[in-house]
Amino acid sequence: MLSSDPFQLSQAPECQITQMSSPVVIRQSNMKTKHLSQDVRQRVVALHKAGEGYKKISKALTLHVSTVRSIVIKWKTHQTTETLPRSGRPPKLCNQVRRKLVEDIVQQPLTTLRDLQNSASEMGVHVHTSTISRSLHKGRTCYMASDDKLETSPPVLYPMSTQTMEATMSYEAVVPHWFYARAEEGRSSWNPFSKEDSDMLEAAFCSGTNPNSIVVPVCGGRYDVYLGSRRRLSVYWDEEDSIVQRCTWFYKGDKDSRYVPYPENFSEILEDTYMQAVTQNEWKKRLESPTRDLIILHNPKLMVHYQPSGITDEWGATPSEQGRPRTVKRGVENISVEIPQGEPTQIDHLVFMVHGIGPACDLQFRSIVQCVNDFRLVSLNLLHAHFKKSLEQGQIGRVEFLPVNWHNALHADATGVDNDIQRITLPSICRLRQFTNETLLDLFFYNSPTYCQTIVNTVCGEMNRIHRLFLERNPTFKGRISFTGHSLGSLILFDLLTNQVDPTGNTPVKTKTSVQRSEPQTNKQTLKDVLKELELEELISVFEREMMDIDALVLCSEQDLKNLDVPLGPRKKILNYIKCRRDRKVTDTNSTAPESSHNNDLTPPPLTSGTTFSMVNYEYFDVGIGQVRINYPQFSFHPEIFFAWGSPIGMFLTVRGLKRIDPKYQFPTCKRFFNIYHPFDPVAYRIEPMVLRDEEFEPMLIPHHKGRKRMHLELKEGLTRMGTDLLGSLRVAWQTFTRPPVPTLPPPTAEVAELPVSDIPPVAEASPVASEDEVSVKEDPIQLDVGMLNGGQRFDYVLQEKPIESFNEYLFALQSHLCYWTSEDTALLFLKEIYQTMGLSLILGY
Repeated sequence: MLSSDPFQLSQAPECQITQMSSPVVIRQSNMKTKHLSQDVRQRVVALHKAGEGYKKISKALTLHVSTVRSIVIKWKTHQTTETLPRSGRPPKLCNQVRRKLVEDIVQQPLTTLRDLQNSASEMGVHVHTSTISRSLHKGRTCYMASDDKLETSPPVLYPMSTQTMEATMSYEAVVPHWFYARAEEGRSSWNPFSKEDSDMLEAAFCSGTNPNSIVVPVCGGRYDVYLGSRRRLSVYWDEEDSIVQRCTWFYKGDKDSRYVPYPENFSEILEDTYMQAVTQNEWKKRLESPTRDLIILHNPKLMVHYQPSGITDEWGATPSEQGRPRTVKRGVENISVEIPQGEPTQIDHLVFMVHGIGPACDLQFRSIVQCVNDFRLVSLNLLHAHFKKSLEQGQIGRVEFLPVNWHNALHADATGVDNDIQRITLPSICRLRQFTNETLLDLFFYNSPTYCQTIVNTVCGEMNRIHRLFLERNPTFKGRISFTGHSLGSLILFDLLTNQVDPTGNTPVKTKTSVQRSEPQTNKQTLKDVLKELELEELISVFEREMMDIDALVLCSEQDLKNLDVPLGPRKKILNYIKCRRDRKVTDTNSTAPESSHNNDLTPPPLTSGTTFSMVNYEYFDVGIGQVRINYPQFSFHPEIFFAWGSPIGMFLTVRGLKRIDPKYQFPTCKRFFNIYHPFDPVAYRIEPMVLRDEEFEPMLIPHHKGRKRMHLELKEGLTRMGTDLLGSLRVAWQTFTRPPVPTLPPPTAEVAELPVSDIPPVAEASPVASEDEVSVKEDPIQLDVGMLNGGQRFDYVLQEKPIESFNEYLFALQSHLCYWTSEDTALLFLKEIYQTMGLSLILGY
């Protein structure tokens, strides 16, 4: 029988009893026994302290001797009898991996174990699905369903339980953020305002004033938000209105790339339900949206949105939790969205940007407005990087870039040109012909008198209108204004600037004097002088035989010249001279009228001198050099700098017959000019060689925005220099090898031998002749005089091609013509030249 001693076990271990002649022997089975109670262990220690041995304690408490010995040894070693934790093998899933798996479950409650296994494998942990299940069950994170799904009921987050999380939650009002909807590729996407704009809208919303009377300028003053109608309207250009919304709650599906805000009224319902759940500690809240969708608030970190999978039946059954749910988030700080950086309120400079041919400006077929927005963003980022100190000290603000669109006005219904072109367009290859009509035909329209007048009037009128509106909205603006033209837009601005008049400057007065002086000189010219200037000396004998002078030549018609057997080429030159001479007389006759003097007398100096067509009236840019005769409007302001991107100005001037630009020529109202182009741009042409025709020189290289040159260009120059040095060394070695030997000197005579050494005249050593390469290296760099178009400075600037572009020039040719809108090097050149006028320089890069 078992001992009835009071020191027996509180719970006898499972054992096996064997009946023998000796006293009962209790043998412990191989099965794992239960832990001894703390009371039994304390009794073992008490008997040991009383002086009892291991065997007596074993018999008294019916325990094995080894058990008693272990308890006593633990007490002597650790001064305790409690079970000590064992080190054991480390877990296969560390805390970081477990947290990642829990986040995946929270974002997608119906995640399978196979998905979690793949997620762990991406983090470098390869375990079985059973290990993941056991680890998550041990953390009380989720429960395994029969269909191999992970259920989040009751849903808790690792490592806190639901009760702990709910007990520690306290309600805090959500911070709203304002968004606007922008249409992209047929669908609208929600974009956040900057923090500064959102705070202004929120302050106006909470002001208590009638929202219908509140208009808030946003996005640097380029848009106005009408708070009552929740609309965002553009100020300077035509654009579709955008919807504005005060956002607090968002959702996103599996296939959505961005979070979408709930409507304002439903967001308020969600916020009230969330507040009740937090304050009353009651979760599992279910809400039904106006579209019959189901939103469930499981806990503060897990809120899902279910869409009804089928059509509601005639009994009006409520939607169920079917399909993959959407993720619901509260507050903009909990969603993955990039809040744009706010723009400084101070505007230092205004730049008008004119596009080229066609309605699209880049390979993504974006409009001029979107491309200018990108360039503005690039300039702001560079401003913080290269002008950080000046920006922090408040010395500078920002540069404002505004687009000028003339394509819409040209192809509008008012002109009717699109309908006329469509009637004569062939039906084949429709897409290619449509592209040609919308894009390439703009070049021909600009060479048409009717449509060229429409284009220049639109560009000049838009700039004057935007400038007037900009000053009304920014009355404290004291900065200057610059122009930027891309492709054909640069040619339009060039023609407008060459035909501007500055009534307050000194240039028009000098020009008027030069024009008045040129007329008497022209009257004194003889027929021989005129024919020599036209390079028609061989016709002098023909006109002398007919006893003709300069006055008789002016009265000749084309038929008269044909009767004199004058060839077609010389005949056209003479007729052109006659026409220009008549036009000059008409101009001088009308110079007494105030309006005529404003357009004719006050003209800039000629672009050319000493060319083949020197008698052509270049200062008017008329049909004498291929330009159509139109009336050029005047700007209401004077620009500071004119930037041309990928410009065909040089080609058009050459085609018009202009061979050389006078170095003294400059725009009447613009001081600076830059011709910026990519080396692979098929539309761009240089202009400096038209000023210096006899010089061969390279354009100015635009530095990289991070400084120096690109690595592949430096490597290319290094290899070229190494090859040049190697060829030079081989040339010197060959000259040394092939040089004839120096003849030996004859023995000295007896008279010279008798002279002292000091009296012998020294022999002049032959100085080594420097090679041509060494002479060229030691020479000072050539100072180029490229004229006054840029105030005496260089104006042809070339970008550095990217390494991938250097592999195939033809493959990146079209992209090179459209790369300027996102070019950081170009934007940095803009900022450098603009802020140099304010006495500020770059920190890096230049």
